[in-house]
Amino acid sequence: MSTATSVSIGSQASVWRNRIFTKMYSAYAISSFGDWFDAFAIEILVAFRWRADPLMIALIPVMLALPGILFGSFAGVIADRWKKVNLMMLADAAEALLTISLLFAPGMYWLLPLLALRATMGVFRVPAHQALTRQVVREDQLLKATSYNGLVNQFSKIIGPLLGAVALTVISPQLCILVNAVTRLVSCMLLFTLRHIDQNDQAEKYEKAEKTGSNEGDKPGFISLWKQGWAAIVKTRALYSSFIVNLLIMLIILMVDFQFPTLYREIAPYNESLLGWVLAATGVGAFITILLLNRLGKVSYGLGIGGGAALIGGALGSMGLLTAGSQEIWSIILGFVIGIGNGLCIVTYNYLLQKETPEGKTGRIFGIQNMSTSTLMIGAPLIGGLLIRNMGVSSVFFWLGLVILLIGIISLAMRRVLWPVELQSVQRQEIGEVSG
Repeated sequence: MSTATSVSIGSQASVWRNRIFTKMYSAYAISSFGDWFDAFAIEILVAFRWRADPLMIALIPVMLALPGILFGSFAGVIADRWKKVNLMMLADAAEALLTISLLFAPGMYWLLPLLALRATMGVFRVPAHQALTRQVVREDQLLKATSYNGLVNQFSKIIGPLLGAVALTVISPQLCILVNAVTRLVSCMLLFTLRHIDQNDQAEKYEKAEKTGSNEGDKPGFISLWKQGWAAIVKTRALYSSFIVNLLIMLIILMVDFQFPTLYREIAPYNESLLGWVLAATGVGAFITILLLNRLGKVSYGLGIGGGAALIGGALGSMGLLTAGSQEIWSIILGFVIGIGNGLCIVTYNYLLQKETPEGKTGRIFGIQNMSTSTLMIGAPLIGGLLIRNMGVSSVFFWLGLVILLIGIISLAMRRVLWPVELQSVQRQEIGEVSG
């Protein structure tokens, strides 16, 4: 018996006829390319050029996480109440300026705080983008919109590192970072054309629906809105199960996510570009997977999250078995498998959050999600850095990959318990077929 949450797409108009979504998508695509071009350049700069210690490298995700912990829930509330396009424009403009400032960082002690400031802007942009998508796209097109966003992110993950690897042979990492500043400015200009859209003001409708006082003019405060977001997660089994499983997976992945340069400094000490090929292979795997999900028009919560985790864990563990004598093709193949798992998890989880979240609370749910992930990023990378110091990078990749694999297998085995909404959907479909 199939357990899939389906979206009917055959007779509906294309999401690309939605002018607002198309411009949002274009801005997101351009900025995503800049992000991956930038991320690869920073990794090479820190690991290969500055030869930073694993613990110092582990501080990068910590700095990226601090803003999410401090402002994640607040940003989600702001995204539900303020004009979302304006919030996204402000974030893009600030990120462009902060990215330019990275060009003048002489070392890690300057780089880290600048990355933290730039990450603060992203904390506000992400929930605003997700909330606006929910408002401007019909419910039957949410999977399409979510998968298209995932596609462009993964395509950027392919092109960014590949072009970055080529560019680094002739220019410095600092100039590669400048590309991200330019893409942010272009994104900001595209969003500027949407500043007067009607959907930008729909948050006012949700505010009125959530008033808690008897006085018509009363509005719920920040704490009340924040509690409503958490209540929506706790009371919805699909949201709660996915939230817990995702946090467990992210906890382990974040221990090694920023240590790939450390691993490949041992596997390929004289081939900086191999890391770029691995990242690109990861993007290819995710791109193909998301494209297939988009064509299918349906996604199973359990299979997507559990199966994706199993693939990621198996491939990460196998990377821990590679040595300096291993053929480079194995790194690329394993990167491709990780990408398939990423594609399954990313689309399934983001679509689930969009689909199962009560209307008007999308910004808060994504804000809580970002805050929770950011909280993990404070401790997980440091734990990973300490483990690598004591056990070696290959051993850490192997054992942590094995744990993720087990989480994926358990999630697959218990998917009817963790995501009963899928079983209910199938039962309703079967009843309809019998009645017909």
